[in-house]
Amino acid sequence: MSRFTLAIHGGAGTIVPEDMTPDLEAAYLLSLKAALNAGYAVLEEGGSAVNAIKSTIVLMEDNILFNAGRGAVFTKKGVQEMDAAVMDGKTLKAGAVAGVRNVRNPIELAMEVMLNSNHVFLSGKGANDFAIKQGIKLEPDEYFFSQFRYDQWKELRDSDKYSLDHTHQRLEELMKDKKFGTVGAVALDRNGNLAAATSTGGMTNKKYGRIGDSPIIGCGTYANNKTCGISCTGHGEMFIRTVAAYDVSCLMEYKNMSLEEAMVEVVQKKLVAIGGEGGMIGVDHHGKPALVFNSKGMYRAYKTSEKEELIALYQ
Repeated sequence: MSRFTLAIHGGAGTIVPEDMTPDLEAAYLLSLKAALNAGYAVLEEGGSAVNAIKSTIVLMEDNILFNAGRGAVFTKKGVQEMDAAVMDGKTLKAGAVAGVRNVRNPIELAMEVMLNSNHVFLSGKGANDFAIKQGIKLEPDEYFFSQFRYDQWKELRDSDKYSLDHTHQRLEELMKDKKFGTVGAVALDRNGNLAAATSTGGMTNKKYGRIGDSPIIGCGTYANNKTCGISCTGHGEMFIRTVAAYDVSCLMEYKNMSLEEAMVEVVQKKLVAIGGEGGMIGVDHHGKPALVFNSKGMYRAYKTSEKEELIALYQ
């Protein structure tokens, strides 16, 4: 039997036990397990890596705990603008969307872009128009409302600060538990094909149509059958500047590093050198997973056909 593997994340940041209630911790663990099992079942039945990661991400987008889909954060204008990307390591085909509104599952729209648009990246109104053309499910604004996200935004909306900014004392108190709530999944299927996907609601109080690393191929999302699949989570600007996901693949291809070595080089050295916080998950072309982060924690899990399994929140 060919080895198959699924790795997932639900975001990184200041995730520490003392900030977590027992109920919330249990909810995150259960949510990660459910998403992991959904994607793993696809792989177990011989399904493709692309379909496995889609099944996983859809479940996480529908879960209000994560900053993607239904749980997406509020922008400066008090709405949700979501980004997502998917890449097929076999063909190097990719699909991505940015700044989409009212799309229930942005990952499904990214898949449609990859498969049916002749393009890689669609944004804003154009991406929404394409969603309507392809029959992608839309939801009203109320569907995306979360009291927790709304309260977060209320503290920031009259300032020019994003939720990642710590220069103001009041905001420092508010954001001591800063979290980068992107979701992602990477899989290797029975046929030896890799795929990676990432979905996010971005930054609380973001303006000017800001786009992070998640939908940018090579920055927040990348897959290549020769090397690995990668999905990132963290301070997106830094992941863009380091072309983080593709850099891991390059270090493997050109320097013969292992997946873990390459991820440590990027996450613990290159990102840290420019003040970048967060992490990434990866699976190599042999099915070996790696989950590396430089923040206090990362919601993460993996499961392999050799019965290796991990579900974890903290460092």
